[in-house]
Amino acid sequence: MSDDSMQNAEPSPLLEIRDLVVEFDVQGKPVQAVRGAGLTVYPGQTVAIVGESGSGKSTTAAAVMGLLQGTGKVASGQIVFNGQDLSKASEKDFQKIRGDGIGLVPQDPNTNLNPLWRIGFQIRETLKANNAEEGDARKRAVALLAEAGMKDPDKRVNQYPHEFSGGMKQRALIAIGLACRPKLLIADEPTSALDVTVQRQILDHLETLTTDLGTAVLLITHDLGLAAERASHLVVMYKGRVVESGPALDILQDPQHEYTRRLVAAAPSLSARRTEAPSAADAVTEAAAVSTVKERGVELETVEDGLRDAATPGPAEVVVASNLVKDFPIRGSLPFQSSDFRAVDDVSFTMLRGTTTAVVGESGSGKSTVARMVLGLLEPTSGTVEFDGVDVRSLSGTEAKKFRRRVQPVFQNPYGSLDPMYSIYRAITEPLVVHGVGDKASRVDRAKELLEMVALPADTMHRYPNELSGGQRQRVAIARALALNPEVIVLDEAVSALDVLVQAQILTLLEGLQQELGLTYLFITHDLAVVKQIAHQTLVMAGGRVMEQGPTDQVYDNPSSDYTRKLIDAIPGGSIELAG
Repeated sequence: MSDDSMQNAEPSPLLEIRDLVVEFDVQGKPVQAVRGAGLTVYPGQTVAIVGESGSGKSTTAAAVMGLLQGTGKVASGQIVFNGQDLSKASEKDFQKIRGDGIGLVPQDPNTNLNPLWRIGFQIRETLKANNAEEGDARKRAVALLAEAGMKDPDKRVNQYPHEFSGGMKQRALIAIGLACRPKLLIADEPTSALDVTVQRQILDHLETLTTDLGTAVLLITHDLGLAAERASHLVVMYKGRVVESGPALDILQDPQHEYTRRLVAAAPSLSARRTEAPSAADAVTEAAAVSTVKERGVELETVEDGLRDAATPGPAEVVVASNLVKDFPIRGSLPFQSSDFRAVDDVSFTMLRGTTTAVVGESGSGKSTVARMVLGLLEPTSGTVEFDGVDVRSLSGTEAKKFRRRVQPVFQNPYGSLDPMYSIYRAITEPLVVHGVGDKASRVDRAKELLEMVALPADTMHRYPNELSGGQRQRVAIARALALNPEVIVLDEAVSALDVLVQAQILTLLEGLQQELGLTYLFITHDLAVVKQIAHQTLVMAGGRVMEQGPTDQVYDNPSSDYTRKLIDAIPGGSIELAG
């Protein structure tokens, strides 16, 4: 072969998956989770796999790593990595390939870092598994944390996971994944739970590292904006099959498959505009109309025992937070010494009945602390939270129980929100039992109704949390919050773990319920594109203080602070014009 023909020859694929079929044994019957999938990754290339929960994207990645869970197995097809077919490889073969051949950055740092081991030890274990000397491994652990963008790596290497923020944990996982300089890095939703600015920092650093090392990346994500921004090639999976594959921007701007078109249409974008917030007079009128509908028996037909008191609507200003301050004591270097850390500093806002107020900001900005004070779970150091004109701190006994019934939370972590020992039915109906609502038969009907509302089949009630995906668990958590038909729902990152289609379903559901029942939402999130879509008013927080607040479109279109502009600029894919 001539020198010219060698130079013009197309490079050989680093990873090539051909007609892959992955099966799981379910009650003695084979069920295909991946059906005839195929994709190609070239050296140094970034390829993104997108699709909803259960589409087979993570199962495909697990098959490449030889990490299929339970009864999972490669039934047919080929997984050719660096010239070697892994479809029939032994565990010993995979042990040789993992680390320096294929590295992994898993999805959830909270469940993929051992809480009993120091971070440095976990990095050294990876290095030792690939024959690094112990002395060298100690130095390398510090160097790898520094490479991953960790500040003070020589100190962080001796800390435990619980002493790290989410972004720091993700950096530690990146350090572990790249420790042995792999040819291919599989990154499974590596930034899904992170604030947009931290997400950008992580992805920028990961891109720099992989470029410098010549590492190819297989990115698993449900974020289409992120996929378009970070990957040159996009693979769309649906029900175990690859339904579309090609250059990322071509697919996002001109999707050919119906499922891809649905994904693109469901992606939150900066062009999305929330309907105008109702005035105070409109809010009272809407609440009165809802009360009238209930009196006609519409709600009582759904819940015979009266899940919400048939009371006249309260004032339009349902929640008023005034000059909230929250200090936390921080231990000093000596026993019995402490200093105060101000997590929330003079925060005020008003929530009108039937509207959505979003609080956005980076991790540590104080937004979740504000949410817990609104819920009455934290007592302010100073300032007040009034619900229907009554200071939440003054409530006790029966009045406090009524407040709990009227204000419900949906917390961030779908893996920690549900008791693993409770069936889904018990988890959803527990609020009804606690408040003495209904009998067993009516609770079963209510559970079915709630599951349907959050797009889950009725037979889900017989399952347990460990049998559900993260997105499914979050939908169950939302169903539980809706069980008592509350007036105010505090949603703390309630859709951050969901695929875009499911996210769109939940956001549509929340908007529909708001219009039908006059619900009021406090929406805590780091996803500014979602805020643009759902919120009437937005508060931007940093360092415990409100940087700016106002109608959502005003905050986005004409931000008054540099901090807000930085948050908007960090949105993945924000500059990409998607198909209409």
